[in-house]
Amino acid sequence: MRPYVESCMILPFTKDKAVEDKKSGFFSKLRAAVTKTRDVLNTPIESIFTFKKEIDKSTLEELEMALIGADIGPATTAHIVEKIRDQASRQQLTEVGQVKALIRNELLAILQGENSRPVVMQQKPHVIIIVGVNGVGKTTTIGKLANKFKNDGLSVKVCAADTFRAAAIEQLEIWGQRAGVEIIRQKHGTDPSAVVFDALQSARAAQSDVVIVDTAGRLHTKHNLMSELEKMKRVASREVPGAPHEVLLIIDAVTGQNGVQQAREFTKAAAVTGIVLTKLDGTAKGGVVVAIAKELNIPIQYVGVGEKIDDLIPFNAEEFVDSLFD
Repeated sequence: MRPYVESCMILPFTKDKAVEDKKSGFFSKLRAAVTKTRDVLNTPIESIFTFKKEIDKSTLEELEMALIGADIGPATTAHIVEKIRDQASRQQLTEVGQVKALIRNELLAILQGENSRPVVMQQKPHVIIIVGVNGVGKTTTIGKLANKFKNDGLSVKVCAADTFRAAAIEQLEIWGQRAGVEIIRQKHGTDPSAVVFDALQSARAAQSDVVIVDTAGRLHTKHNLMSELEKMKRVASREVPGAPHEVLLIIDAVTGQNGVQQAREFTKAAAVTGIVLTKLDGTAKGGVVVAIAKELNIPIQYVGVGEKIDDLIPFNAEEFVDSLFD
């Protein structure tokens, strides 16, 4: 019986102890990764209610600063503060636990929106194109994704279509060796679409389950690079029906609201279907997860929670929000 796919993670129909242990391990990693964000969010809230017995104008301002400090985003912050103001005026909020519960429920509602359903792999090979500016962790993320899919029992090939950046192919090969997957490559300067063609031909011949395509770090102002991305997508669709099945944008969590702007521009040009948020463990701005979901309605598919090859986990909205408060 074929397994189903949740957020690109193969899970058997029968939940056994190994699956539960894996989920528990994911939560532990996630909780550790958002330590800085949790402190930035909770410490001010706890402090406010240590010295104040009621929610007044100054209390609301301090709560607003706490939410902004976690980089939850101006739109979400304004919405939450207004809800707190309204319920406080009707004497429905009188203690810190109630305020935290309200914030938790609002964040969860945003992250569990209509566009957060898991991706199901139906076509073989399932083609994923990776986009993002240089320096956000694209190569590392590709290696981690390849390793994850392989551990889930899938056969994987990686397409080295970033043929312009110095050492890009070599760095990808290092991660390919770590993950134990094949890298399809050509020499530097080759037409990236030609590499995509070769990779998909190879994947079809080998009946591979997944092809992950690396691309050049491209800024939205570089029209020629975006045109090249469109060309790669056309080649992919000719070789595999429906391809690319996913376009994942890699965003560095440390950039905070700048990452939201990156996502906005890439979505216009590259039809992004999902976000991979890297370096969540290195920032106090983990609330950018909420800002992306609220302002762009793009689902977060994975989060990077460390430097090891298995430090990439499928995003789970409820676990993420729980990790911010528990």
